[in-house]
Amino acid sequence: MADHLLEVRNLSVTFHTVRGPVHAVRNVSWHLDRGEVLAILGESGSGKSVSAAAIMDLIDCPPGEITSGACLFEGRDLLKMGVEERRAINGKRIAMIFQDPLSHLNPVYSVGWQIEETLVIHGTPKAKAQTETLALLAKVGIPDPAGSARKYPHQFSGGQRQRLMIAMALALRPDILIADEPTTALDVTVQAQILALLETLQHETGMGLLLITHDLGVVAEVADRVVVMNAGEIVEQGTAADVYANPQHPYTKRLIGAAPGKGAMAPDRTGKVVPLLEVTGLRKSYGAFAALQDASFTLEEGETVAIVGESGSGKSTLAKCLLRLEEPTGGKAIYKGRDLLALSPVELYAMRRDIQMVFQDPTQSLNPRMSVYDLISEAWVIHPDILPKVRWRARVAELLDQVGLTPEHMHRYPHQFSGGQRQRIAIARALALEPRIIVCDEAVSALDVSIQAQVIDLLDGLRKRLGLSYIFIAHDLPVVRDFADRVIVMQGGRIVEQGSVRQIFEAPREAYTRNLLAASLDPDPAVQAARRKARLTESLTA
Repeated sequence: MADHLLEVRNLSVTFHTVRGPVHAVRNVSWHLDRGEVLAILGESGSGKSVSAAAIMDLIDCPPGEITSGACLFEGRDLLKMGVEERRAINGKRIAMIFQDPLSHLNPVYSVGWQIEETLVIHGTPKAKAQTETLALLAKVGIPDPAGSARKYPHQFSGGQRQRLMIAMALALRPDILIADEPTTALDVTVQAQILALLETLQHETGMGLLLITHDLGVVAEVADRVVVMNAGEIVEQGTAADVYANPQHPYTKRLIGAAPGKGAMAPDRTGKVVPLLEVTGLRKSYGAFAALQDASFTLEEGETVAIVGESGSGKSTLAKCLLRLEEPTGGKAIYKGRDLLALSPVELYAMRRDIQMVFQDPTQSLNPRMSVYDLISEAWVIHPDILPKVRWRARVAELLDQVGLTPEHMHRYPHQFSGGQRQRIAIARALALEPRIIVCDEAVSALDVSIQAQVIDLLDGLRKRLGLSYIFIAHDLPVVRDFADRVIVMQGGRIVEQGSVRQIFEAPREAYTRNLLAASLDPDPAVQAARRKARLTESLTA
């Protein structure tokens, strides 16, 4: 009998590029037991996802090459198996859910057909596969399983799409589930639901759960043990509680120190200030559906106003209406004495350099055919009066350095970066025009904690130095607590509460706001354990 359900020994992976070999994983060793949750924690580019891809035989070779090591599943080396042997294991014995479910669900097939396909390929009769598909949809909390099975991926929210991926992965009752950043970019309540779902399903099936994440709160909530990776190597491992309470490696200490939500909150702003942006009665309807209803707020010069709420609350719709990426149904948005919503196309073109946006999904917002240099310098092609061409390359290098990348990255393309690195490129692109207002739509949701801290410090420094103002849409409440001056809480297309960051976090008036705060995860496993105990006690006494 094998000592462990899955054991990785001295795994090394190298990618051969035109600029030389990249050693993505170097002599990595760890194990996973049945019924255990092992978290692999690290920043973008640390090698955690590449390690998982090697287990699933998902590394393109070439340019990738597994140069050493073994991946032992029940004592058998996965790396030495033939195609037919791997096909019998992948999906059926070892399954995986990915970071971006929209990119991994086929847009032209219904979700029911895609789950059924997983079952049928591995020998389940079609009639039984259809019945099991509906049972799986119900199990992961998808409403109206029969009706939902006929829908397509784009008709579901981000959290629902992640539930669909989980249903597909669990269809064959695998022994191991690999979850690669399963809650990235999900709002706090949906994240809590997904983690609770994974935990419940694991307890029911006894599977081993390999969780790849950069979120210390996720580790604190569900992990038994944690492996910390940096630059392709393991720098520390142990129980989640021990690693957090007594980190040994400087890198681990830096990660824990960068966790948000522990700093001082911004003081309440005093004195009368003329708003830089004044929004009144903003509305947006799609037919009979009111996505945004009578939203009113102000933004002062040098202020950060955060907008929080669950998926579908209207946060992104509000931002897109302000930038005229969606035409609002009604309302006003006064900027420098002019209504943004009434500007002609020519006037709007000139105004766009003052108000920039960083989108939630950099994979969709960055042109895959353009290099990083072209993506950032495109701003100066459109607005040539900002910077002479002889300075473009040097300025691109400065912007990349500011967001935690290197000048060498300007020659690469978006697909050659991790999700967090692509978001940094998107931020650098927005900064290129030196705007007065930046609308950040979940701009730091996919970033590692240390890079997230760097980007927040960068944005804060730019605000202080240049007088920038931010509309900061986020689901990460600890980041909002540390960065924002005021907070707007949205639900169902309406603003249900707004106030200073201190008032919202210390004395929220609405039950909805209190529920959001309660669902936010703390990076300390001891704190999360106490919260779980309190929730259990409350449920038993209810």
